[in-house]
Formats: sequence, structure tokens, C-alpha cells
Amino acid sequence: MEINSEEHEHSCVLLKQGAEARVFESTFVGRRSIIKERFSKKYRHPTLDSKLTLKRLNAEARCMTKARRLGVPTPTLYGMDPILHTLTFEYVEGPSVKDVLLGFGLHGIVEERINDIATQIGDAIGKLHDGGMVHGDLTTSNMILRSSNNQLVLIDFGLSFISTLPEDKAVDLYVLERALVSMHSSCGDVMDKILDAYRKSSKQWSSTLNKLAQVRQRGRKRTMVG
Repeated sequence: MEINSEEHEHSCVLLKQGAEARVFESTFVGRRSIIKERFSKKYRHPTLDSKLTLKRLNAEARCMTKARRLGVPTPTLYGMDPILHTLTFEYVEGPSVKDVLLGFGLHGIVEERINDIATQIGDAIGKLHDGGMVHGDLTTSNMILRSSNNQLVLIDFGLSFISTLPEDKAVDLYVLERALVSMHSSCGDVMDKILDAYRKSSKQWSSTLNKLAQVRQRGRKRTMVG
């Protein structure tokens, strides 16, 4: 599905600029939406750059759609423009898990809410991994809690890829663990709760968690040498 870029031009507001893409808020057929634009890399040959950018765009759209099929809540994809290298998808109303967890203790967020969030995270990752998919950037910024029903929605599949290797899944979990340790140390054992839910959700949890122990050890060695 392709979209007519002109209808967005009058109302795009830049939300975020990263190394690979710009993210705008806009409207699509009267609905609040997000436009993610992958921009060209000037140091690459234009034809090669366009091919690579389009390949990444397609991969991101496919991974987002596949995740939904696996039962993982993601924003609804509205369309893709292969000329402008943009994806347009639903604007998910609600706070990021990062903001919610940072408020723990400050705004009296109850343990019960953290348990619910951790359970949803573990369940979503388990479904993703059993479906042979790795998110690639599991941070609390890339998880939104939908305001209407507190449902966890995974966003930003820009680094996602297809893999059945326990090593890749373990690294996915390790990235999340490091994000939690550095950003949310006041939330206590939230990673343990996530892994409990992951065990219940994933049929292949055992091989992944064995690998996670090895990945942690490598991480510790790097920190000591580092």
C-alpha cells in the first residue's frame, strides 16, 4: 500500500531525529499518525543508498506486520512510500514504559502496576522469539502503554530481524536488562518478573535463558576490561 505524500506536507511535526531516521507526527485520513522517514546517507553511492534504504524500510514493515500476526501488539501500519522512504502508522496514545517506570516511587506507582507491565513485556517478547523474530532494540522507550486499556504496544522495528538462534534472542533480552539496570534501578527485580512471564510465554525459553547466562558473563568481562 502506497500513500500520497502530499497530504502530509502541511501538518508534519518533527518529534525525533536519530542516526537512521526522522520521526514526525502527522494525520492520515483524519487520524493522528506517525511518519518515519529513513534518510539517505550522503557517503554512499545514490543508487546503492536507495536500494539499501528501501530494503531496510521493507524489512521494518514486514517485521512490524509479522509481530502483529504473532499476537504482539504493535501500531497499525497505514502505508509505505518507496519513493520518499517513509512508513506511516498509527499514533499510539499513552506514556512510554520508560516514563512510567521513572515515575515509580515519585508518583506512588503501585507494585501491582509494575507486575502487570513486566508480565506484558515478558509475554510479548516470548511470542516474538517463538515466532522466530528478534526486536533488536528492546528498551523501555520502545514500549508504549495504550491509554485506553493499558495494553503494552511494542514500537520501532527498525533493527528487527528474523532469527531462530538462542544467541540472538538472548542478546535481545540482555539489551533490555542493561536498559533496566541503567535507567530503572529503583524498580527492583522488574527483569526477574519479565523473565518469569517470558518462561510462561515461550516454549523455547530454556535454550534462550541458558545463552543469556553466557551473554551476561561476556558483558561482565567486557565491563571489567573496559
